[in-house]
Order: sequence, then C-alpha cells, then structure tokens
Amino acid sequence: MILGVNVDHVATVRQARKTFEPDPVMAATLAILGGADGITVHLREDRRHIQDRDLQLLREIVPVELNLEMAATDEMISIATRIRPDLVTIVPEKREELTTEGGLDLDAMDQRLRDAVKRLNVAGIPVSFFINPSISDVDISKDIGAQMVEIHTGHYANARGEKQQEELQKIKAAIERARLNGLKANAGHGLTYYNVKPIARIEGLRGLYIGHSIISRAVLVGIERAVREMKELMIKSQIQL
Repeated sequence: MILGVNVDHVATVRQARKTFEPDPVMAATLAILGGADGITVHLREDRRHIQDRDLQLLREIVPVELNLEMAATDEMISIATRIRPDLVTIVPEKREELTTEGGLDLDAMDQRLRDAVKRLNVAGIPVSFFINPSISDVDISKDIGAQMVEIHTGHYANARGEKQQEELQKIKAAIERARLNGLKANAGHGLTYYNVKPIARIEGLRGLYIGHSIISRAVLVGIERAVREMKELMIKSQIQL
C-alpha cells in the first residue's frame, strides 16, 4: 500500500505572508526521504495555496507518483495535459470551502467528467475520481471512464463509536465494489495517526492520501519523521491482518 503525502498546507503557511517560505517543493523532497510513495497537490482555481510554479517544479524533480488534484475545468485540464502528472484526481471544488467537503456529484457532472477523462487519457494521464463511499458512485465512476477512485473517508474520520464503524463498513463495501469493477481504489480525507489503522487494514486498498495530519505533526517533529511514523502505522496495520 502506498502513501501519498499532500503538501498543500505547507503552501498555506507560505501564502499567509505571500513570501517564499516554507516551500512545498522542499517539503515534498523531505517527505520522499521520509518514505512517501507519492506527492499530492491541489491546484485550486483561486490559487489559495499551491501555485503554478510549485506544480511545474514538482513535475521536474519528484521521482515518485505526482498526483494532481483538480476541478474538471478547461483551465485545469489544459494545465494537466501540459504538466503531465502521473495521476489526476478530479475533486469537487467550491471557493467558500475550507477543504474538500465530500465526493463528486457524479450525476450532475456526468458529461463534464466524461469529457475530462477523455482529454486526460489522450494525454496519457490516468484519472481518479474523489467519491463518497457509495457502491452506486463506484459503478457510475466505472461507467464514466475513471481508471481509479479515491474513497472519501471524512465522515469516518469525524464519527465516533458505532457511527464510525458504520462509516468504515461503507468504505470497505465501496473498495470491494471498485475491485470487482476493475478499478483501483484509494482512500483519503481526515485520516490521522489515531484513526488510520482500520482503514489501512482494508484488503484491496491501493493507497492512502494524507495531508493535514502529517503536515501538522511535521511542524513539531519535522516532515521526514512525520511521514516515517505514518508509514510505520500503515505497515503495522498490514502485518496485523
């Protein structure tokens, strides 16, 4: 199972002062030294954190998977086909949100997503959809043409007790459905050092994409150690299967 580290919030701190540090590109290199199997950035329409320069530099220096999260807009598709990340994850995006709030509305975006997948695939870029833990959303993703899905784990992360177990079962069912549909399945959003183990134990899961919790710990212990500790938790979870 791979660990993709999202470095958006390094850029968030930088943009608070509109200066040159901390540099998310430097953070990415340190994350890789700590064991990250991939680097994720979300280039937003309003450029609130990651900037075009960051994406260009990351493409030039990152030797592991570069995952570009983006909205399915003409601007972003044009950028992606020029930069050629290893993976594009299409996510919903609203200007007023603090972070991505849920999965794609696949029914409402059907034709736009089909067009995006076609254009990105022609450029040789595989596409993942960020979706809710729903069997129907997995089926629709397959129909539209995604090669991969990332299951939204935010509701699981925010729940407690029996409700969290219910959300965990939804995630497991969605990942199993993806496997049966021939889709690779990832998971992410809201995962921390305290709740990641049950997710990491799910059979058939390709990878976890985690940002905020790792960057938060990195403020205190450094990004290499923070990444290494998350990887160790994931590995231990696999051993305990």
